[in-house]
Amino acid sequence: MLAETICSAVSAAGLGIAAVTAYRRRFVKAARIAAYALVPLGLVLTGVVEWLSGIVLSPTVWVGFGLLALAWALLTVTRAVERRGAGGSAKSSRAVGPGASAPALGGGATGASPTPRSAPAEDFSDIEAILKKHGI
Repeated sequence: MLAETICSAVSAAGLGIAAVTAYRRRFVKAARIAAYALVPLGLVLTGVVEWLSGIVLSPTVWVGFGLLALAWALLTVTRAVERRGAGGSAKSSRAVGPGASAPALGGGATGASPTPRSAPAEDFSDIEAILKKHGI
């Protein structure tokens, strides 16, 4: 009831200011002030103000907002923890053991160290050829 009275008073004051502005022959500005002044009255008549005041003054609603904030904070914290701490341990737990990767590297079952690859040299030769082609 108090919120509706305040909104009605604000609308009445705004319409008064719009009337004074129109009296001074600033009609566009007066129309804009009148439009803003009618918004609180429209909110009162549609019931939005009553609905909002019911939400703001209800302790149950505030407990609900608090629980939503707590849930959001927990989700944010757990994501940050996963990105920082658990990310490294998750990668190490999924890593393949050294004995299993040796045959793929060419060491065979003997466990010998793999031979160095010459692929980077080929990559640089391609780059050198491109640079020579452009005169660099």
